[in-house]
Amino acid sequence: MEEFINDIGTHITRYYDAIVRVTPKLGLAIVAFLIALFIASKAKAIATKSLQSRMHDPLLANFIARLIKAFFVIVGLLLVLRIVGLTGIAATLLAGAGISAFVIGFALKDIGENFLAGILLAFKRPFHIGDTIESNGVKGKVVALNLRDTQVLSDGKNIFMPNALLIKNPLTNFTKEKILPQELVIGVEYGADYEKAIAIISETVSGIDGVLSGEHPHSVLVTGFSTNSVQITVQYWVDAHGPGSGRIKSEAIIRIMNALRDAGFNIPTNVVEIKKYEPDVYRNDERPEIDGRRALEGSRN
Repeated sequence: MEEFINDIGTHITRYYDAIVRVTPKLGLAIVAFLIALFIASKAKAIATKSLQSRMHDPLLANFIARLIKAFFVIVGLLLVLRIVGLTGIAATLLAGAGISAFVIGFALKDIGENFLAGILLAFKRPFHIGDTIESNGVKGKVVALNLRDTQVLSDGKNIFMPNALLIKNPLTNFTKEKILPQELVIGVEYGADYEKAIAIISETVSGIDGVLSGEHPHSVLVTGFSTNSVQITVQYWVDAHGPGSGRIKSEAIIRIMNALRDAGFNIPTNVVEIKKYEPDVYRNDERPEIDGRRALEGSRN
């Protein structure tokens, strides 16, 4: 019994001595990592300010600054492992456990893929901060390009799209050329003066504030017909970074409809035909009770 108690005391003493030996290393490692974080933050701030003043491209400047910060953070982690004495152990584990390396590599595949895609996007620059893009069914304004994803503002919602998706799939930039096309369709009733309607619509669109002219003229063309109207398509251009395109489109619709109404054009409406069957069509008293009110209810249903 006495020998058992002595063994316990010996083990406790060894553990205590090990903790005492490791404690200064842990403290030094924590201090070193905090210093590395501080240096990384300062380096990012300095790089961002310097790059933005020289490159005039906030998207690429911010991305490179994040890369610089990530570099200092990784150096700090390696320094911590070296101070604690785990560098050799980590290398031995990775060299001796192939399956572990495979699992880790597979788990980090998406992260590495998105990271490399972010680098390609930053240097290829298919879009800039503030551009309106559409990809993978998401349309919105670019807010930021991060190491893993791209932040897009769409309908008041922040959507974080993985960078790899933007590289692999088609991407539409609506504002790269600094102009944005808009289109609306107006219905004119059959038998109307279509040439006159086109002239009225063209004159109305020309007077709307925000619609571009000159090198980007608008067009008004008859493009088809439906069951109750002839369709006239209006295409025009607006400044991508100017007033809200939605406001311009709303104003265009209101002005065009008012101008057509003042010129005597009627707005096409759906026509519902109601038929009343004669009594002699049915035998005996099997005629259903059909009147105008029931036929109207049937047409609504």
